Amino acid sequence: MTELMKLKTDYAGRDFLSLLDYTAEDLAYFLDVADYLKAEHKAGHETPYLKGKTMGLIFEKSSTRTRVSFESGIYYLGGMGLFLSSHDLQIGRGEPIKDTARVLSRFLNGLMIRTFSHDIVTELAEYADIPVINGLTDLLHPCQVLADLQTIREHKGKLAGLKMAFIGDGNNMAHSLMNGGARMGMHVCCACPEGYLPDAHVVAEAQAAAQDAGGSVTVVNDPMEAAKDADVIYTDVWASMGQEAEKAAREAVFAGVYQVNDKLMAQAKADAMVLHCLPAHRGEEITEEVFESHPEIFDEAENRLYAQMAVMALLLLDK
Repeated sequence: MTELMKLKTDYAGRDFLSLLDYTAEDLAYFLDVADYLKAEHKAGHETPYLKGKTMGLIFEKSSTRTRVSFESGIYYLGGMGLFLSSHDLQIGRGEPIKDTARVLSRFLNGLMIRTFSHDIVTELAEYADIPVINGLTDLLHPCQVLADLQTIREHKGKLAGLKMAFIGDGNNMAHSLMNGGARMGMHVCCACPEGYLPDAHVVAEAQAAAQDAGGSVTVVNDPMEAAKDADVIYTDVWASMGQEAEKAAREAVFAGVYQVNDKLMAQAKADAMVLHCLPAHRGEEITEEVFESHPEIFDEAENRLYAQMAVMALLLLDK
């Protein structure tokens, strides 16, 4: 086995709930560790930073990428992940979150939760004595955006100064992209229709962070305006999980306008990247042609593994 990189212990025991909980220097270090773990994994080298550690993975929302990347990641780090469905846990039968947090803290070294309400994650973190990682809430998706930042940096060589345009619903992805982009000095422009704008408080927080870092955060209605001279074009489904009943109403608002297609890509820089957190609905928020001509979308999906491995390694590391 090759000699392991000595990791900073500054983050041991902390939670990972929002990208704004960390400085730009912190996030850059997370990305450096993710890049290191990716290179070691590709070379076939073991990275057993979490040997003997256990990680509980609570799922109230089903998942492909989140479950597989977290379970694989903790295994590659030498630990063990336990899949915990809300249907199997006592919280599914009414046990308070604070009780679940305190009990699981006696058994595990860390927790990841993928759920609906952001309040559930914050309460879990408040009462748990072990690190809690936000695997997704209706408000934020920080793990995905950490992987997005890793992918952009891989392809563009930097983050600061780049323009990233988000096209679609002002959802958890828009929120975390604003947070992550703002922290790293990017210029983030979200194009969303009226009635589907990002949360005003999240926008204000991201704008303050962007100002400190030399970037910017803006929200517009016109996708063409957002895409103008963009280095990165990002989109997501029009109706997220839990919004299935709104699908027809949302399609009536988004269809024909909030789509990443050749016309929109013509507004961006010639070498613009396209990212999508997946799963993609081809023909809706993105065309088949644009999707298939941008393989970096699958680099982005792969980087979920390494970005999350970095988070787990740093948070669950012994001081």
